[in-house]
Amino acid sequence: MFRGFYTAASGMIAQQRRQEMISNNITNANTPGFKADQISLRSFPELLIQQMNTHRLPVQNSINKRTSQPIGALNTGVYAQELTPNFQQGMIRETRLDTDMAIIDGNYPDETGMTFFTVQNESGDVRYTRNGNFQVDGEGYLTTNEGYYVLDNVGNRILTDGLDYAVTPEGFIRTENRLTQLGIAYIANPNELTKEGMDLFNPVPGNVQAVDPSAVGASFSIQQGYLEGSNVNTAQSMVEMIQAYRNFEMNQRVLKEFDETIGKTVNEVGRLR
Repeated sequence: MFRGFYTAASGMIAQQRRQEMISNNITNANTPGFKADQISLRSFPELLIQQMNTHRLPVQNSINKRTSQPIGALNTGVYAQELTPNFQQGMIRETRLDTDMAIIDGNYPDETGMTFFTVQNESGDVRYTRNGNFQVDGEGYLTTNEGYYVLDNVGNRILTDGLDYAVTPEGFIRTENRLTQLGIAYIANPNELTKEGMDLFNPVPGNVQAVDPSAVGASFSIQQGYLEGSNVNTAQSMVEMIQAYRNFEMNQRVLKEFDETIGKTVNEVGRLR
């Protein structure tokens, strides 16, 4: 009985985490470059239930021999194992702002591969993003809306000398005095990246290898004046939210039934008359 109590409770916790994930996806449905999260639910290890008996052997000085008969497997609950982003490219929309850029995916050598803009956070560490909603700060450097510096192909900050610049499809920023190549990083397995705030992805040290796309034959193009939108499917997310709520309610009813059964066992069945 208590095992069923904990199984229902674990189902409620898992559905609550799923609800929180879906809510976050819907909240970021209009965030440029946002990648929707997906949740993986896993069951706890199953227990093999056996019926234990004793069998009396027909011999002198009879002996009782223990026997067991398998009944079947018992599931011990479910839990939310991990969140993984969906790296499918979002819709490309025109903004007509010269500071906006979108990466248009081309042919990648790996089925799961993905290209990213390279930026520098406030601590000076390298991060990756698909959000090309950039701006130029007071010193003439290209930054994200949060003030993180956009980096070139050798890891330096990009100086634009103002807003009068053009971006080629190959990723070169052309100003009156200089030609700078955007730092576009290719990652073969982006699922190894860790999501951070501000639409940034953090490479796990030792696991994520970011390389120059041209070195591995990955093709892409940059469109100036465009943005990649979020890949959140709002309609589907609403359906999944309703499903998660109903699953939560079902587990809640089961939990309530177990609670009432335990109450009757304590207060009525075990009562001395």
